[in-house]
Amino acid sequence: MLAAVALALPALAANTEFGVRLGGGVSATRVVIDSVRPVSVSPEPGESDQLTLDVTGASPDQSLTGAGLGLVKDWRIETGGHGLRLSLRLAGPARIKASFQIPPDAAHPGYRYVVDLVEGRASAQSAPTSEPIAVEASAGEASVHEAPAFSRHETRSGRTRLASRPAERKVIVIDAGHGGHDPGAHGPHANEKDVTLAAALQLRKRLLREGRYRVVMTRSDDTFVPLEERVRIARRAGADLFIALHADSAGDNDAPHGASVYTLSGHGETRVNEVLDGHEWFDHAAPRSDPSVKRILLDLTQRSTLNRSNLFAQVLVDQIGQKIDVLPRTHRDASYFVLLAPDVPAVLLEMGFITSREDEARLTDPVRRGELMDSVAAAIDRYFRGDVQLAAS
Repeated sequence: MLAAVALALPALAANTEFGVRLGGGVSATRVVIDSVRPVSVSPEPGESDQLTLDVTGASPDQSLTGAGLGLVKDWRIETGGHGLRLSLRLAGPARIKASFQIPPDAAHPGYRYVVDLVEGRASAQSAPTSEPIAVEASAGEASVHEAPAFSRHETRSGRTRLASRPAERKVIVIDAGHGGHDPGAHGPHANEKDVTLAAALQLRKRLLREGRYRVVMTRSDDTFVPLEERVRIARRAGADLFIALHADSAGDNDAPHGASVYTLSGHGETRVNEVLDGHEWFDHAAPRSDPSVKRILLDLTQRSTLNRSNLFAQVLVDQIGQKIDVLPRTHRDASYFVLLAPDVPAVLLEMGFITSREDEARLTDPVRRGELMDSVAAAIDRYFRGDVQLAAS
């Protein structure tokens, strides 16, 4: 279809941090989103003559518009909420054939998110894939979103009910551990960064299948994403749940095996300032004459978030324990950086020991790894369905 992303025409309006380019022809058109930071993109339902993409991770300081090409008559970008919206007015029936992100390289200092359009209407059999039509680098998909609110209610049955606004989809952030120059732990035949990415893509596919969730990937290819950026992605997206996927290591000892789930420890709560910026709502809500109010608001938020994290961790442990071996003390706590966000319920799932031949074989087998991700998705369903059985005290 296209020679390369670099051949796409420049946008008519752009700034130094963000831009849009088009390339291709009437049967296949490529849309390239240029950004200094990684972005996540999700198609939204809309009119038949328009394709709307929600973009999270970029924040241009103005609305942008541009002329069309091929399958696109013209485009416009509107900012606001948790990100921005790119609307493509279509010249005829078109669907997304592939979408993927390309990390910076020597020739391109920024990130490029590519959306390949082809003629035809979308269907259940034509869901976008991560395979480009003609591309200079391969990569995975990504998607994103605004976050709904929910409340917690105790019932006489001993269950916790999470009541949400029914019209809004929950935002799930999937964080594939390591990536790029950071391989993570090494197994006999595999690197941690590869199995976490493969699992993350399978979980994303499973969650999007029924349309109940919006999914954000902190990385969707073999890209290194700093820990602080992973937390920022989740907070910018207004995440309802953050799931970090990892594989444990026991060094030269290949005997330990089994999965475990981590939530934030008490020590980790004291590190919250490492992920806060200068525009927190705590600052605006607290009177300047009484800075202690900010601390109280932050503490309350952290406590509520940790309670929800622990609740989901319990559901996750129960669900995956039905499919795979887990460590005797399955639910643990730690001060991992990716768990520090004070307003995003978060867990870190160690899917097994990559140093164990048994666990590594399961994590590198697409079928068995997919079954584990099905269990994770089932736990997410249970958690947001609100019918959660609390453990006996």
